[in-house]
Amino acid sequence: MATATSSPLSFQLSDEHELLRSTVRDFAEQVVAPQAEELDRESRFPYDIVKGMADLGIMGITIPEEYGGGGSDTLCYAIAVEELARIDSSVSITMCAHHSLGTLPIYYFGSEQQKQDWLPALASGEKLHAFGLTEPGAGSDAGAARTTARRDGDEWVINGSKMFITNAGTDITFGVTVTAITGEDDRGRPQISTIMIPNGTPGYEISDPLKKMGWHASDTRALSFNDVRVPLENLVGPEGKGFTQFLKILDGGRIGVASLGLGLAQGAYEQALKYAQERNQFGKPIAGFQSIAFMLADMATDIESARLLTYKAAWQKDQGIDFTQTAAMAKLKTGILAREVANLSSQIHGGYGFMDEFPISRFYRDAKILEVGEGTNEIQRMVIARGLGVKLH
Repeated sequence: MATATSSPLSFQLSDEHELLRSTVRDFAEQVVAPQAEELDRESRFPYDIVKGMADLGIMGITIPEEYGGGGSDTLCYAIAVEELARIDSSVSITMCAHHSLGTLPIYYFGSEQQKQDWLPALASGEKLHAFGLTEPGAGSDAGAARTTARRDGDEWVINGSKMFITNAGTDITFGVTVTAITGEDDRGRPQISTIMIPNGTPGYEISDPLKKMGWHASDTRALSFNDVRVPLENLVGPEGKGFTQFLKILDGGRIGVASLGLGLAQGAYEQALKYAQERNQFGKPIAGFQSIAFMLADMATDIESARLLTYKAAWQKDQGIDFTQTAAMAKLKTGILAREVANLSSQIHGGYGFMDEFPISRFYRDAKILEVGEGTNEIQRMVIARGLGVKLH
């Protein structure tokens, strides 16, 4: 029988991770929670909360300190997103999208000059940034995008549109990095590049905030580009490498959205547990009825398993291990779980679960998008199946 050897596998979080969790949880409970219902009801963007998150240093949590970020790892990022979503998903997605979609592409693919010029304001949370990938006619099929960018002297001329873009239209938005067709390869296939467009650029139009089922306090817009001109040096990374870039960004983004689903499920479960212990029927707390107790037991078990999967994806990314498969699994698992737990929690609340003054109503509405955004459940299953070696037709 072989002798066991030491292994890096550990289920004990470091002191840094535990401190980060405690800090963000305190902020979420003391600053976010008292405002969450009002922000949702008024569909109002939480500028003061964003300022608070910037002061905590979590808006650029994994960006190196030399560029104004926190210099932490992906697991810290996942924990921060989870703790925010435990209280309010609108706040969590604002931080999550700004970090993984808005800021990281510039850090990963930008030139040193671009990093020096753009990252300090973004990593510090002074400004927000958006990533424009999805188009009205090209949702899951990102390769079918129609936005174009052609060279004209020392400028790019951009035409097209984007849809469902987070953080694009706030008063503190710096700009948006968009994917655009900049030419064709030798087989006649479109070459996609990524280009940064500052807010306020002539021809760049931002719609009014879109009306949504949930995430009412987050900023979601449609964007249009009509002969928008930006300098050639606003190209982020090599020309024609945009498709490869956004695949990498989406892989990492799935860890963020998985953490968001995990946090929502945790928060919905905690609301159900608290209500079930306080609500009396037939002379006793409803938590003591087997039907309710078993719901709570199943929720707690599923959440813990989803947490292990999500943290594994974050750990793999930090270790430089291929995490594509794990991140897709985590995103799929937590998206479904968030919806199911929110539904069960609402059921436990009975008629009160249908009332907007109870947080579970907001959680229920916020959960659905987690099965769509950052790749639908069906797209995640495609990614996972391919990772298993299955050839899809």
